[in-house]
Amino acid sequence: MCAPNVMAKVASEISRRKFLGLAAGLAAAGVARASGHEKPKPAAFTHVQDLTHVLRHDFPIWPGEDERKLKTKTIYTVKENGFFLRTVTYSEHHGTHMDAPAHFTEGGATAEKLDAANLFAPLAVIHIHERAAKDPDAWVTPDDILAWEKKYGPLPKGAFVAMHSGWERFANDQDKFRNMDASGTMHFPGFSPDAAQMLIEEREIVGIGVDTLSLDFGASKDFKVHLTVLPAGKYGIENLANLAKVPPAGAYVFIGGPKVEGASGGPTRAIAVW
Repeated sequence: MCAPNVMAKVASEISRRKFLGLAAGLAAAGVARASGHEKPKPAAFTHVQDLTHVLRHDFPIWPGEDERKLKTKTIYTVKENGFFLRTVTYSEHHGTHMDAPAHFTEGGATAEKLDAANLFAPLAVIHIHERAAKDPDAWVTPDDILAWEKKYGPLPKGAFVAMHSGWERFANDQDKFRNMDASGTMHFPGFSPDAAQMLIEEREIVGIGVDTLSLDFGASKDFKVHLTVLPAGKYGIENLANLAKVPPAGAYVFIGGPKVEGASGGPTRAIAVW
C-alpha cells in the first residue's frame, strides 16, 4: 500500500479521471487476485455511466406490490435540528434492484452473502430494442447470444449479461411499463428460458440484467428464467437504465448491491465504466 504522501503526489501529477481509472484498474486486479478468479482486468477507464433509475415513490412496481412502494418520513431538518434525516421504507424489489439467489431458491444465498468479486464484472449488452419496438413479448434468445459472440468474441469469463430492450422509455408511466392486457397479463421483454439455460450451462456468468420489471418476459407464468439463474447461485438486476449509452462489449459494471442481513434483494446502484 502506498503512503498517503505518495498518493497525494501522484494525484497532483495526473488528471482526476486518469487517477480514478488507474485506481479502479488496480482495485479490480486486487479483487481478482484475492478471490482466485481469473477475470479479464480492465485498463484505466475514461467513461462512467450510471445504469440506475432514481428510486421514487411512483416508480413502476410489480402488480400487487403498490402498497410497498417507496415511502419516506422526515424526522429531522437542518433548519430545526441542525441536520437532515428521514426514515425510508420500500419493497426489496422496487426500482433498479437485485434479485439474490434466495429470492427464488430455498436456502439460496441472500444478498449480503454474495461474493464481492462477482459484483464487478465484464459487461455484455445484448440489444433487442428493434424487435421489442414491434413486439413487446420479444426476448433474448440463444441466437442473440451467438450473434453477440460472432461480432465481439466469446463472452468473457465472469460476465454480467444485460438485455437492452429500450423499455426504460416507459419508466415514468406505470401502466405502459407493466403493459397489462385485459386479462391482467403483462407484456414486456425479458430473457428466454433457453437463453438463460445456455448462459448457466454453457457460459460462465455472474448474473443477468434487464431494463424491465422482470428477468422473465412479462407474459411468463412459470418464471423459468428466475428458476434457472437464481438457483445456480447467480444474481439478477431488474429495471436497469441507460444501457443504450454503453458499448455492447468492452465495458465493466460495478453492482452496488444491498448488504442487508437476510435480504432477498434490494435497491442497487449499477455503474458501467470503459
